[in-house]
Amino acid sequence: MVRKKSLFEKLRQKAFIIIYGTNTVSGRLFDLILLGVIVLSVILVMLETVQGFDTKYHKEVVFLEWVITIFFTVEYILRIITTKKPLRYIFSFYGIIDLVAVLPMYMSLFVVGSSVLSIVRAFRLLRLFKILNHPQFTGQSLHLKEAMIASRGKIVVFIYFVLISAVFIGSLMYVVEGPESGFTSIPISIYWTIVTLTTVGYGDISPITPLGQFIASFVMILGYGIIAVPTGIVSAEYTMTKKIRSGTITPNKTDKSCSVCGKNDQRKNASYCYNCGNELNND
Repeated sequence: MVRKKSLFEKLRQKAFIIIYGTNTVSGRLFDLILLGVIVLSVILVMLETVQGFDTKYHKEVVFLEWVITIFFTVEYILRIITTKKPLRYIFSFYGIIDLVAVLPMYMSLFVVGSSVLSIVRAFRLLRLFKILNHPQFTGQSLHLKEAMIASRGKIVVFIYFVLISAVFIGSLMYVVEGPESGFTSIPISIYWTIVTLTTVGYGDISPITPLGQFIASFVMILGYGIIAVPTGIVSAEYTMTKKIRSGTITPNKTDKSCSVCGKNDQRKNASYCYNCGNELNND
C-alpha cells in the first residue's frame, strides 16, 4: 500500500522544485527574482553610504533593507527544510554566504552601525553562476578553471620573479635617489617600484636624478611586459585545454609542428618527429 503524502511533504517537494530546480520554469523565475533582490540589496547598501541620499531617504532604505532581510531569511530556512541533507547545505560555501547575508540587519538591533556589514550580500552575486547553468557557460568556466590550475606553477614562479625584481630595484632606487627625493627607506622605494611596475603611477614619489629617471623609464617599460606575461600564460593553457577537450590533440601531445613534414601533434618532450624522423626544435 502506497503511503499518501502529507500536505507538508507536498509543499516541501514543491518548494524544493522552485528553489533548487534551475531547469524548471518556476525554478528559473525564482532564481531571476533572487538575483534581482540581491542586486537591489547591494545597491541599497552602497547608496546608504551616500550622506545626502541617506539623510533624505533613510526610512525608506531601512524599510527595504528589512524586507530584503526577511526575504533572505525565509529563503534560507526553506533551503534547509527542503534539502535532504541540511547540514551539507548549512556548512557549504553558499550556505555560509546565505547565513552571513541575513545576520547584519538582526545584529543592528543590538550593535549600532553593524547594518553596514550587509555589503557581504555582494558575495551572493556568485549565485549567478548557478543561475546561468547553461552548458555553454558551464563549459567555458570549466575550461578557465582548468587553465588557471595548469598555470599556477608558472604564475607562482613569475610572481616570485616580480617580487625579487621589486626588492632589487627598490633597493637600487633608495641608493640612487635617497631621502631628499622621497625615497626615505627601502620599503618606501619598493612601494614606488610596485606602483611603477603596475603602471599605476600615483606620482606621490618620483625620481629627480638623471640615473633615477633612467631606471624609472626602464621600470615603466618592464611594467607592460609584466602585465602581459600572466595573461599569455593563462591564454596558452586555456587554448591547450580547449584543444584537448575538443580532441584536436591528446593530453600527452602538443601542437608543436615538424618543420619538414608539417605534422603538428608531436608528443611532449619528443626530440624527433614520429612521422618523418626529423629533429624537432624544442625551444
